[in-house]
Amino acid sequence: MSRANVSELQSRRFARRGLLVAVFAIGLALGANAARASSAEFVVIVNKKNPAVGVSSEFLADAFLKKAVHWDHGASIRAADQRTDSAVRRAFSTTILKRTVAAVRNYWQQRIFSGREVPPPEFDSDAAVIHYVQKHDGGVGYVSPDAALDGVKVIPYR
Repeated sequence: MSRANVSELQSRRFARRGLLVAVFAIGLALGANAARASSAEFVVIVNKKNPAVGVSSEFLADAFLKKAVHWDHGASIRAADQRTDSAVRRAFSTTILKRTVAAVRNYWQQRIFSGREVPPPEFDSDAAVIHYVQKHDGGVGYVSPDAALDGVKVIPYR
């Protein structure tokens, strides 16, 4: 093989590596943007009187599946869900409950059938969830990040 052919082959390999690095970098950037977007698909709200400054994702899951019934300060947990067809409900279910909306519905159908419990009330809008959380000391819900959050407190989850 001539020197020119070897040089051309090396140039192609170098270009291919550069392309792979660029594709990898773009993939990382897109993944980071997707992670940021998914973490901003909802905010968790509580009644303003609630002294909680943050909660774990596990506690939220237990609250919405009614495995936990009281806040640390003693108030009864009053969870408020969104409509089953809402994007914010899908985001909350997959992020916090680690289940699809359909799987959560199935969970509640089994609980109802066995006579153990009923699901949290469902509301048609962010405003209705906010109103419910405002009315109940132990109220907790999730809403779109761009919802008008007057009268409630946003708390971080981890």
